[in-house]
Amino acid sequence: MLNTFTVCFFGHREIECTDMLEHNLDILLHNLIITKEYVEFLIGRNGEFDLLASSAIKRAIRRYSCGNTSLTLILPYINADYRDNEQSYLDYYDNIEICEESAEAHFKSAIQVRNRSMIDRSDLGIFYATHKGGAFHAMQYALKQNKPIINLADSVQISPSVLNP
Repeated sequence: MLNTFTVCFFGHREIECTDMLEHNLDILLHNLIITKEYVEFLIGRNGEFDLLASSAIKRAIRRYSCGNTSLTLILPYINADYRDNEQSYLDYYDNIEICEESAEAHFKSAIQVRNRSMIDRSDLGIFYATHKGGAFHAMQYALKQNKPIINLADSVQISPSVLNP
């Protein structure tokens, strides 16, 4: 049985400084893929950071993976975009899950419920949180749960050895 290391991603809907952010993501993803037996990446699809991180994950999987990764989209509920474009979602992500807890929650709290569920099942949270909002609240929840986190907004440049003991 494989030793799975699960990583979740959260960031703001709008982001700046994408070049440094992509560079730091590339280093983190490379280190995760080459040092862990199997890496499960969990991501939403609620803004610019999610799309940038998904793209970086797909790029890293192409470059470094030897079948030891998966990219899972976690939706809080089935939305119209997913319903109308299901095949393109299935073509892009390795797995798509609808979070049971958030699908049953009030729609105004569904994303927060989904975020907590993703954090609870993860070994590491990677964030881009510069101000209060959903990503910031998810990061605060991860810290309260004693989950290791990396906030890419705090890092000027990440060293390639950041994940190596």
